[in-house]
Amino acid sequence: MLALGSLAAWALALALLCLLARELWGPGREPAGAGEEEDGDDVIREEGPGAGHCRLICKPSALAQSLLRSLQRGAALQSGRWLWRTWPQLQTMFQLLFPAAHQPELARELLQLADGGLVALDWVLGPRGAGKRSRATAAFGIAPVLLVLPNASGKVTRGVLHLCLLALEQGYKPVIFNRRGHNGSPLASLKLQAFGDPGDLKEAVTYIRVRQPGSSLCAVSEGSGSGLLLSYLGECGSSSYLAAAACISPVFRCQEWLETGCPWLYEWSLLLHQKRGLSRYATALAEGVEMGRLFRSRSLREFEETLFCQTKKHPVTWDAYWDRNEPLRDADEAAVPVLCICSADDPVRGPPASTLPMELFHSSPYFFLLLTPHGGHCGFLREGPCSWSHGMTLEYFMAVAEFFRVEERLKGLHRCRRSVLQKREASSAACHLQEIFSWQRSYTR
Repeated sequence: MLALGSLAAWALALALLCLLARELWGPGREPAGAGEEEDGDDVIREEGPGAGHCRLICKPSALAQSLLRSLQRGAALQSGRWLWRTWPQLQTMFQLLFPAAHQPELARELLQLADGGLVALDWVLGPRGAGKRSRATAAFGIAPVLLVLPNASGKVTRGVLHLCLLALEQGYKPVIFNRRGHNGSPLASLKLQAFGDPGDLKEAVTYIRVRQPGSSLCAVSEGSGSGLLLSYLGECGSSSYLAAAACISPVFRCQEWLETGCPWLYEWSLLLHQKRGLSRYATALAEGVEMGRLFRSRSLREFEETLFCQTKKHPVTWDAYWDRNEPLRDADEAAVPVLCICSADDPVRGPPASTLPMELFHSSPYFFLLLTPHGGHCGFLREGPCSWSHGMTLEYFMAVAEFFRVEERLKGLHRCRRSVLQKREASSAACHLQEIFSWQRSYTR
């Protein structure tokens, strides 16, 4: 009899073959090379015509112009045709479901929160690369900390691990934030972290600032984990203590996303991952949650509603829950540059016309949308198994740091010139006063 792991592997392989057949022979597939422009998909430019190009959509500003120039020069996007281009399903499955080729060396810290709960911080220590260690230090002055938030189910994907290794190679100090009960983090209290509740993240950021004094702090999230990061930025505003933030394939309208549902393979995978993680605490959680109903849930919405809304002690309605957890509820209060890397063919988030808050990117000076025609969900693969979105994210962080460093230098020069001018004006005024009141000196001598 086959083991459960073997059955899962065979099921995954069969699903891959089905999706591959659909991509190759399914209706409506564009022939290879159709609709492509001569210069490929590696051109980053401002919003405008020209399908087949990455577009930076944002409110015009000096920072936006600086980011546009930096991203255009960045080495993350390289020209050339690539196999994965028109296969968003395969890109998504490869990044989210396949294990990482190289497992980094991690050091776990368990942080006890104010209410007695625990979250786990996994510091990435190795293996270290060579040749790029000074890039982040040169941009920030001191090696910055990169806070990485996995998706809402707590699954640490190969994309998250690759981002951490790349950041470590370039001189960052990567640390993965694991919510209560996620990724082997012990559940020390009966409280779980709701979808967009940034309370635990606030305490983790405070601890990291104490542990790494003097280091700048950047944050990046993957997929549905962006809901937590966006909630944190909106709720904290200018007190977020972040130098910059980035969201890779974020889900913006999460209530609508859960109600609509995503493709069955991803929903099944994320649902199974969450059920398996909480099965360790079934007895303890039974005091407040209908565990039988939770494990029988067949959708992410049913799972979320059972776990946080239909509790035994403090039940709330579905709409009331999202009034407190919708990621963009306080987006107008965000005061940190946020780059959102999204793909137009994202099969998990859905069509860009109904799932991307374009009005936010046009009105807020802090939100930047890098919209690509292809990439799937957290895929963005080129000719190899590595995502170009990771290199682009790190380029963006260094571009923001360089921009503000130049701005501070210019302000310093302006203050210096103003001080000299004020001294000259004061000296001239003093001489003028001395000429007017020269009789006082003669009188007092």
